[in-house]
Amino acid sequence: MIHVLIERHIDEGMLSTYEENSRTALQQCMSATGFISGEAFADTQNTNHRFLLCKWRSVRDWNKWRLSSERMNLMNSITPILTQPEKILMLKN
Repeated sequence: MIHVLIERHIDEGMLSTYEENSRTALQQCMSATGFISGEAFADTQNTNHRFLLCKWRSVRDWNKWRLSSERMNLMNSITPILTQPEKILMLKN
């Protein structure tokens, strides 16, 4: 089992758009093979700085989702409202 930490910086004025798109992404992610759970967090000092922490059965399952056409389509609506590329960190116990 692995955890995936995704860090995103949202452009000013785009927070509601981001939240709507990220909810859609989480709903689709939940049906992906190997997805166990996910949580979203906001930086207490900057609400436009967001983190997602997802639990996956394996690196292989995460990579399958990460490279899927479904995720790429979802990211097409999220990437333009980020001020910098998302950062992804894989963690294990």
